[in-house]
Amino acid sequence: MRLKVLSSSSSGNCYLVEASDGDVLMIECGVRFDKIKEALDFDISRVVGTIVTHNHLDHCKSAEQIAAAGIDFYPSQGTIDELGFVHHRLRPVKAHQAFDIGPFRILPFDVRHDCKEPLCYLIKHPECGVTLFLTDSYYCAYKFEGLNNVIVEANYCQSIIDRKMAEGTNPRFLRNRILQSHMSLKTCKEFLQVNDLTSVNNIVLIHLSDSNSDAIRFQREVQELTGKTVNVATPGLVIENFNINPF
Repeated sequence: MRLKVLSSSSSGNCYLVEASDGDVLMIECGVRFDKIKEALDFDISRVVGTIVTHNHLDHCKSAEQIAAAGIDFYPSQGTIDELGFVHHRLRPVKAHQAFDIGPFRILPFDVRHDCKEPLCYLIKHPECGVTLFLTDSYYCAYKFEGLNNVIVEANYCQSIIDRKMAEGTNPRFLRNRILQSHMSLKTCKEFLQVNDLTSVNNIVLIHLSDSNSDAIRFQREVQELTGKTVNVATPGLVIENFNINPF
């Protein structure tokens, strides 16, 4: 199994999970459609489906084009309501109701974000085992068992964001919005601590803030905490060994 990061920031988010037989699950589509096609070597027929967390543009920019291209698109009904278009490829999903996309088994769960009916996902496949995808939520109320790979948001550091507000770089309204809608490094670490990471192969930190994070520090701290292979998602990152185990 291979994980490709097309983009992971407030300017856009898109991730491709590619099985050895060529099947691709797209997670988020917050980048231009031509960029997605290029990453797929212009063979969009390999995409078995697209799951998205919510309707914000940095996660759904290419939604309409993806549906028009014949790719099934799986958002919550709340996200569909906000997207503002109708298409037979839109397939509403609900929290705690599992479904299949080709060889991928998907279990959505509810999260806390400033939009209508946001979801995150557990993704199961024989090659990658159980993968957690968790982003754009200031807190996760659930604990998970049997994880093999973790893709999790570490958007900002409280001390950095507070220092920048004191310096006048970040206005208070922006600080408060971030705190109420995104996961901090501290919360990310606490979340990882309360989950069983025994069988985890990869931890991928995603959606780091451009101005309120420190990628080197975030990676180091999570690596020291977990003892796992930790990557910070950057455009063009490819993890070849996104498998159920490290061998």
